[in-house]
Amino acid sequence: MSDILKMTCLELRDAIAAGEIKSSDAVKAYFDCIDAAEPKIDAYLSTFKDTALERAAQIDDKIAAGKKPGQLAGVPVAVKDNMTTDFGKTTCASKILANFEAPYNATAVQKLLDAGAVILGKLNMDEFAMGSSTENSGIKQTRNPWNTGCVPGGSSGGSAAAVAARMCASALGSDTGGSIRQPAAFCGVVGMKPTYGRVSRYGLVAFGSSLDQIGPLTHDVKDAALMLNVIAGHDSRDSTSVSEELAPRCDCLADIDNPFEGLRIAVVPEYNDSAEAQTAAAIRRAIEQYRSLGAEIVEIQMPHADYAIAAYYLIATAEASSNLARFDGVRYGHRSENVKSYIDVYNMSREEGFGQEVKRRIMLGTYALSSGYYDAYYLKALKVRNLIRRDYQAAFERADALLMPVSPTTAFKIGEKTDDPLQMYLADIYTISLNLAGVPGISIPCGMDSNGMPIGMQLAAPAFQEQKLLRIARMYETASGITNLSPGEN
Repeated sequence: MSDILKMTCLELRDAIAAGEIKSSDAVKAYFDCIDAAEPKIDAYLSTFKDTALERAAQIDDKIAAGKKPGQLAGVPVAVKDNMTTDFGKTTCASKILANFEAPYNATAVQKLLDAGAVILGKLNMDEFAMGSSTENSGIKQTRNPWNTGCVPGGSSGGSAAAVAARMCASALGSDTGGSIRQPAAFCGVVGMKPTYGRVSRYGLVAFGSSLDQIGPLTHDVKDAALMLNVIAGHDSRDSTSVSEELAPRCDCLADIDNPFEGLRIAVVPEYNDSAEAQTAAAIRRAIEQYRSLGAEIVEIQMPHADYAIAAYYLIATAEASSNLARFDGVRYGHRSENVKSYIDVYNMSREEGFGQEVKRRIMLGTYALSSGYYDAYYLKALKVRNLIRRDYQAAFERADALLMPVSPTTAFKIGEKTDDPLQMYLADIYTISLNLAGVPGISIPCGMDSNGMPIGMQLAAPAFQEQKLLRIARMYETASGITNLSPGEN
């Protein structure tokens, strides 16, 4: 492996800024890796080699001229294909948007460009971010770089696989119910879901509008802090973006290597007991690692956690059925040619364009919102959501962070759960409640199972306390030495 590919974003950025490495050489190294690995991994839906090399040369010229580089100047990154770009296509891995070209950049994408990042391409995902394995992609199946017979997780499976396989230095994903943290755990990388409202969703194709959040996937915690520094902040074009007055943006890198004094970490014993044995053992070792660092471990209960899956799949599907109504063969995307009436345009375009999982969720959501059932299902789910939010508020009155598994298991075999949607949904059992509560969470590697597959640990913190969350995660990463993993080298 090229030495460039082994570097973190921060190391590569500093080397480029110091003139030790040219961005053009870094981009070439990454495209060499993409050429070699992509036939086995299938992480990318599109790449932009010519424009990436042209942009890298511009960055190199700017640095040579002594101009101040941006926070990500010359660093090769990639983005999930549900964020709009005014270059290439934005497909959401769906046949219905297979040829859709957006006229503008998502705010998070524009912030990457403004910081000097070089975008290599757009990454595969479950169709419209609906899935936990990237098996629901309407275009192709991404494979886990640690074992190509296993899934990379989802829905940001392409993002996690590309970072793990060194096909980009870091990537952006989106997280509606664990779609950054679960694939990060399956692929042995760091994945962070910021607080709802911390990062603009403008230009993110909506799945569940009250749950969606954009976040980074990286090789280590410091890179996650760097990426969050770039993409966070208020955006007047997103009404859910929180103002700087209410939640001032902070420098997440500033104190990241300073241990958090007086740390109290909450654990929920039932969470760990219900995980697979090797995952539970890795979490226990992580708890002991924090204890050895001086942290106080506090056992707590989350009394409404058992209702999170049911509440989530009512709220998320209801919002999805509303959001996806716009894809009708008239305003966006695919239009069926086999029509005899305007009603056929709607019916046939959606029938041909959407995959099975998307149709299932639209029907579930439409049912939950229908007359006579709204109060019984959707309204009740919203009430449960408030109870779950209060559980987190109570937990954070006793502790600085909550520690738990990311998923009950490590990455499973491709096809293992496709016939049982409920089993697939349960892969997100530890992640979805953070989305319901709107709090930030981070997934970091904490070990390997006996099959050589990564195990992930999840930390959660109170809303808008990403800086503290990253410091706590960094404490473990530094002490354990489990960081910047690469398949085949661990």
